[in-house]
Amino acid sequence: MKLSTEVIHSLLNTPKKTLITLLNLTGAVRCLRLKRAAVADSSQGRKQLMGKVSAITAFAFIISIPEANAAKYSVDHLKLYAHSRILDYKEFQCFNRIITKESRWSYKAKNGSHYGLGQMRSTHYRDLDPYRQIDATIKYITHRYTSSCKAWAFHQERNYY
Repeated sequence: MKLSTEVIHSLLNTPKKTLITLLNLTGAVRCLRLKRAAVADSSQGRKQLMGKVSAITAFAFIISIPEANAAKYSVDHLKLYAHSRILDYKEFQCFNRIITKESRWSYKAKNGSHYGLGQMRSTHYRDLDPYRQIDATIKYITHRYTSSCKAWAFHQERNYY
């Protein structure tokens, strides 16, 4: 199913409600994972658990990542996905500034030997879809700087991160 801001807004009215719903779904899945171990011995417990997981999965599918078709990627979708990965608004704003400065949210951006949204040097990174590029960039920033805002401060000083 195609994800669009119209679909989300028609279902949930506002981005804030969308984020709250995603957080609730994430929490529910975590809770169900923890309970799964406790009720694994009971076949009745497994049936109930699978019903709950199926309902959550079906709803999550409606608001999940769009189909992997390059024509359907949009900056709004990418930002929404990144914001779902970086829940703190201030950290997301720093991440947004980095990506805007590096690639203007173009996953096909190229600058010499640097590719993609986060302008990484790996050709493997270049071949990833934009959502996986976001994940890889977040992982890199977290590993090297511990936060997006620290990476942005470093970027402002040296014009790279």
